[in-house]
Amino acid sequence: MSPIQVMLVDDQHLLRAGFAMLIGSQPDMEVVAEAGDGARAVDLLRERPVDVILMDVRMPVKDGIAATEEILAMVDAGQIPAVRIVVLITFDTDEYAFAALKAGAAGFLLKDVPPETLLASIRQVHEGGSVVAPTTTRRLLEHVGPMLVTSDAPESPRDRARRAGLTDRETDILLAMVTGDSNGEIAGRMYLSEATVKTHVRRVLAKLDARDRVQAVVWAYEHGVAGPGAVR
Repeated sequence: MSPIQVMLVDDQHLLRAGFAMLIGSQPDMEVVAEAGDGARAVDLLRERPVDVILMDVRMPVKDGIAATEEILAMVDAGQIPAVRIVVLITFDTDEYAFAALKAGAAGFLLKDVPPETLLASIRQVHEGGSVVAPTTTRRLLEHVGPMLVTSDAPESPRDRARRAGLTDRETDILLAMVTGDSNGEIAGRMYLSEATVKTHVRRVLAKLDARDRVQAVVWAYEHGVAGPGAVR
């Protein structure tokens, strides 16, 4: 198999150099592009596609949130091949992290992440997973949750879910995803096979137009299906 092609986007040269050295030591991945700001990253992607981007949030010219939105819009428009983006932040309660998840990032990592975690995360997102533990996502969203609900309509959370086309069972699955349950845990609690749970998860993601479980959890908080004031 070809090595995982990684792009580093950060305005701190020393940090990029350290990450490049670590990633370059692995036989299954390599750093093929670097950029000091989001605008340069966008330009580079037009010339050379990559598999995974490690993207800083706070940068000059174009920050990581704007760059993530533009890159994924290019993917959706078929202008560049699919790419997975992981944003790098300083604090795990930084609301920039929520903005990045909402923009479509596959997750976020702290800049002082242990080397083995960084490498495992690159492999995980390359395989289609996310690198935000559901419990961490929940804590982050609860931090900014009160500002998310966009409607004051007297609807129940399940009514909101039904308007999005979710069945009651799919809503149960979504709420379990919010609480951080794995597919196996959901299967055990709902007396379903794990294969059935995976099917439901795929349907939830498709109906919400969510890239992954993290995006589905963001949707649930943003639409009042989960979070402060949501009653099951």
